[in-house]
Amino acid sequence: MYNELYEVWKREIESVELGRLPPDFYFRIADYLKKLKEESRMLDKRTVKARLLKSEMQNVKRMLRELLRMRYRKLVKKVAKGQKVPPGSLSIEEEKIHIGVLPFAEAYHNFAKNLLRGHVLKTAVEQEYKRAVLRFLKDVPAIIGADMETYGSFKVEDVASLPVENAKILVKQGLAERVEV
Repeated sequence: MYNELYEVWKREIESVELGRLPPDFYFRIADYLKKLKEESRMLDKRTVKARLLKSEMQNVKRMLRELLRMRYRKLVKKVAKGQKVPPGSLSIEEEKIHIGVLPFAEAYHNFAKNLLRGHVLKTAVEQEYKRAVLRFLKDVPAIIGADMETYGSFKVEDVASLPVENAKILVKQGLAERVEV
C-alpha cells in the first residue's frame, strides 16, 4: 500500500490535472494506517522495527496530507471554473462530497452573474424556486439545494421534488431522470 500511495502522491504533485484514484483508495489507506498503528503498539519502542514503523507511519501521513491538500485545491479550481471532473478521477468519498458541492457552486455562479448584470436579487426567503420531480437512478447522498435546503439522501428508484437547478445537474450527471407530472 505504501508504494501505491507514493505513486498516487507523486503523480498528483507532477501534474496540474486531477489524477485518477481507485474508488476504494481512501478506505484501503485508512485500513493500512490502522494496521501500522496496531503493529507498532505491540512492539518494544526501542527496537529498530518499531522505529521503522513509526517512520513509515509519519511518511504515510505526510504524503496523505499533501495528497488531500492538492486534490482539494484542484477540485475547488475545477468547480470554480465550472469544469467537469473526468470520470474515474474521484474516490467514492470524494464523489459524494463533489455531488453536494456542485449545486452550491452553480447557484453561486448564477448569483454572481446576475449581480454583475445589475439584476435586483430577492432574499432567499422571498425568492421562489421552481421545482422538478426526479426518479433517482443511483444512490445520492444528501445535497444542499439552490434554495439552501437539505435534500436526501436518495436511494435508487426514490422519487423527489427538487429545485430545477439541482435537478438539471443530477440529470446531467446520470444520477436521476426527470419525471413528467
